[in-house]
Amino acid sequence: MLDNCKSTKERWGGVSKILDGWMQQRQELIVEFCTISGVHDSSSIYAKDTAAGLRHFCELMVDYISAGHFEVYDHLIQEAEEFNDGKGLDVARRLYPQVSKTTEVALAFNDSFDASFSDGVINPQLARELSLLGETLVSRFDLEDQLVESLHYSHSELVASA
Repeated sequence: MLDNCKSTKERWGGVSKILDGWMQQRQELIVEFCTISGVHDSSSIYAKDTAAGLRHFCELMVDYISAGHFEVYDHLIQEAEEFNDGKGLDVARRLYPQVSKTTEVALAFNDSFDASFSDGVINPQLARELSLLGETLVSRFDLEDQLVESLHYSHSELVASA
């Protein structure tokens, strides 16, 4: 899609739209996490519809992670390469392995509770696992924000003047 754009402003302005959509996905993921983890009502974590809530949350989480890995990060790297941003690319090389570790944790959570979805039995460790996942997601969001700052927002003046 963005490869067909004629101007730098058009191309990297498109990345801003992709980032906006991705941040909206993040917001939905956070809201769903708060709902299933009982942030607002701790009794809800063992409610009857927890399996459905977990399933929905895991779908959102996997979609969000996939969008990051297979769309957003690629566009950010392409942008940094086009602007010959060695510093930004160094930041990406340093942070990406840490982001990948959070992906492994999130996917392991998804896989471990996938069996629970089918049999309807709520894992007694759910609260603990959700807490650990929440910490991992916070770390991931911080790393992603650093990537976006280094690989996109640092070029905003160059894009505006293009």
